[in-house]
Amino acid sequence: MTKKYILNGLDCAHCAQKIVDKINLLDEVENAGLNFATKTLKITAENSKAFEKAKKIVTEIEPDVKVKDFSSSQDEEKFSLIDLIIDIVGIALFALTMIFELNSTVSLILAVLAYLLISQKIIINLIKKIKKFDFFDENFLMVVASVGAMIIGERLEGIAVMLFFQLGEFAQQKAVNSSRKSIKSLMEIKPETARVVKDGFEAEYPPEEIAVGTTIKVLPGEKIALEGVVLSGESAVDKSAVTGESLPENIGVGDEVISGSINLNSVITLKVTKPFSESTVAKILDLVENASEKKAKQENFITKFAKVYTPIVVGLALLLGVIGSIISGDVADFTYRALSFLVVSCPCALVLSIPLCYFCGIGAGAKHGVLIKGGNYLESLTEIESVVFDKTGTLTSGKFNVGEVIEENGFEKSEVLEFAAAAESGSNHPIAKSISMSSNFENAKLGEISEFAANGVKAVYKGKTVLVGSKRLLENQGVEYKIHEKNCVYVAIDGVFAGVILIEDDIKENSFKTISTLKKLGIKRIAMLTGDNKISAKSVAKKLNIDEFKAECLPDEKAEYIENLSKTQKTMFVGDGINDSPVIALSDVGVAMGAAGSDSAIEAADAVLMNDDTFSLVYLFSLAKKVKKLVIENIVFCLFVKVLIMVLSAIGIKGIMWAAVFADVGVAILAVLNSMRLINFSLHKDKSMLK
Repeated sequence: MTKKYILNGLDCAHCAQKIVDKINLLDEVENAGLNFATKTLKITAENSKAFEKAKKIVTEIEPDVKVKDFSSSQDEEKFSLIDLIIDIVGIALFALTMIFELNSTVSLILAVLAYLLISQKIIINLIKKIKKFDFFDENFLMVVASVGAMIIGERLEGIAVMLFFQLGEFAQQKAVNSSRKSIKSLMEIKPETARVVKDGFEAEYPPEEIAVGTTIKVLPGEKIALEGVVLSGESAVDKSAVTGESLPENIGVGDEVISGSINLNSVITLKVTKPFSESTVAKILDLVENASEKKAKQENFITKFAKVYTPIVVGLALLLGVIGSIISGDVADFTYRALSFLVVSCPCALVLSIPLCYFCGIGAGAKHGVLIKGGNYLESLTEIESVVFDKTGTLTSGKFNVGEVIEENGFEKSEVLEFAAAAESGSNHPIAKSISMSSNFENAKLGEISEFAANGVKAVYKGKTVLVGSKRLLENQGVEYKIHEKNCVYVAIDGVFAGVILIEDDIKENSFKTISTLKKLGIKRIAMLTGDNKISAKSVAKKLNIDEFKAECLPDEKAEYIENLSKTQKTMFVGDGINDSPVIALSDVGVAMGAAGSDSAIEAADAVLMNDDTFSLVYLFSLAKKVKKLVIENIVFCLFVKVLIMVLSAIGIKGIMWAAVFADVGVAILAVLNSMRLINFSLHKDKSMLK
């Protein structure tokens, strides 16, 4: 069984990692994941006892955190007037301390009172953790450093360190909450209820309880809760929250609509076609909520690094204080240096900001209709060298149009097209439909129609026998013909070769821009795999300037191609069909077209383009590069500042403990704010990625 909880008040990324690590050690727990950005703890366990043990672990590690069921209120902790008054009194006493002489008894009493009031919450939490023998965290480091400073006579600095640490923690919490709200707003696409219409009555139910085939009504301004087909009404829908498409789409009776869209103009009724668990909204929420479980290499590195880094730094601080005091004989000076060294040792800035970079990147992608299933895929995108496309439905629309008509043996073009349209009018094949719709014909003069599987049709029109299809059909019927190399349909009238109709599969408008821009972004090889014939594939590849193509491919041949290519290059495959699912799963990064794509392709994919626009790949690559850039910035900045303060602390710079506090909480705040820049990332705002 699986349960989800909200951990209200969880603001320590390092503690969050400790929580999930300890829960995963429980025998009854199969898997536990904690999404720090959304404060969501997800546990899969054998029995209910495991959930109670997990809750206990949370409160042991973070006593102030409130564990609530996922369906409960997810509000932040309420404002505490008492805590504010205590802090104000503490700050006032700290100010009075500086009025009196530092060596006076009054100054000492005021300093101790000010310290206790300002630090009371941290000290109380530390005492609770000491009782449970789990206290080695930033609170312990700060208390030891500040108490040590006061003992050696640096009372003002000891109090100031704790005061600024508290202020920094408050600012850091606000920054984290701000990023959480930004991410949460991206995920608020699920309506709480849907209006069910039955026997003339209306009632509201949660989307999860509504069955396929149910009729629901959607009023103007409301979100569409479930996938469905329009039964009545005409309106326009805003799909921007789901696909990133800013232009509204007009819909009417018979049109399909996707959940998460907003009905803009008038009342519509829908017949539900999918349960909520299979709806677009459910898939988006599931992908975004679980994306953090698939960590990038940098995230895993930082988690392991934090476990080693803090003990090493504390050991170095101890050596600095002991050995320095022995050699110099100045115990107070080297104790101060060691305490300053200790303050800077907390790795929270890295543990917090790096995963937040990836999560903000995933959130930004969702905002633009690009669903990314994990930080590891964002990282892999920066290493992609080859992009391989499926053709039909991906680069092309899958809709066939009649191109040029080449007449033969004295027939007119219009005559060839009219007779072919009449003959094809009874077929459901996409090419047949495109021909039958391309010319007017007299239905009353249409006689018997016979279909020849995979070859074409034979019909009587205006008293003449018409053959429309492949050259093999003409051969089998004993008609002499002229071979045409292009992708075409052959037409014969009364046993005479009348000409050919060239068929074109419409290339999507953005496919041209996508291919050219991907090459500018540094993609070395762009290829196309298709089950279509060589003539059609060659035509599309030439028009799009694709480096290489392979036509008439069976699914296993596509898989073999990708396997061979992946041995030498990091490869992405982009497709939409059921037959593309194995190839999508085999590639280093598999991408599925979300709207037109099959469920199996979407399930196998590592990223999904909800708007079916291949140009979203450009956004995807650019976003991945931006995330990597900010991750590197955060790592370099955090480590540089911390190492600098450590060196300055070791050589004995006075007053450095103040800077050490900045190196802890200040750097964390700046790193979080830097990560949050990803929330609103777009190609329009960062065109440097396209240069």
